[in-house]
Amino acid sequence: MRADARRNRQQILEAAREVFARDGVDVPMAVIARRANVGVATLYRRFPTRDDLVREVFAEQVEACTAALDEALDDPDPWRGFCHVIEKICALQAAERGFTTAFLSAFPERAADHSRRRLDGERGFATLVRRAQGAGKLRPDFHPSDLTVVLLANSALSGTPDPEAASRRLVGLLLDAFRAGPARQALPPPTGLGLTHLHAPAS
Repeated sequence: MRADARRNRQQILEAAREVFARDGVDVPMAVIARRANVGVATLYRRFPTRDDLVREVFAEQVEACTAALDEALDDPDPWRGFCHVIEKICALQAAERGFTTAFLSAFPERAADHSRRRLDGERGFATLVRRAQGAGKLRPDFHPSDLTVVLLANSALSGTPDPEAASRRLVGLLLDAFRAGPARQALPPPTGLGLTHLHAPAS
């Protein structure tokens, strides 16, 4: 790749990250091109679709989530591993407004691969839940689908003055509620929501 092409690509990624953080991932591509000081045609040569751009902008964060789950599954303390996953994913979601879309969207060009990774993540988290419950650290009525409820609640904090601080507070409260204990009141039935429900259109 020529030096000017590399420079254009980096400018586009930096502009997209800034615009996505401010306005979300549905902002017109022309806005990103103007912010990057490149033509729209140049943007589309580098990133033929919006999904290509979103995926590249948030590639590091998506990999960080995968790594967090792997680390949690390797942790000999299942409760610590469980907390690590919740804290890491919620922190990334709070810091990057477009993160949920990047992490969960089924991109057309790689739908099969993305679906496989999502299913692997859901299965890994379910394993983590079983281990933490088996160790007596996680309340027995926590369901893996509750992760989606957590992320839906966390995403609602994006409009607050300090979403990262608000997210840390929320996660602290939730983890305390998830901890096993003799005085816990039974929860209502689980929702059964999967990760795909995070960006499903409202009916």
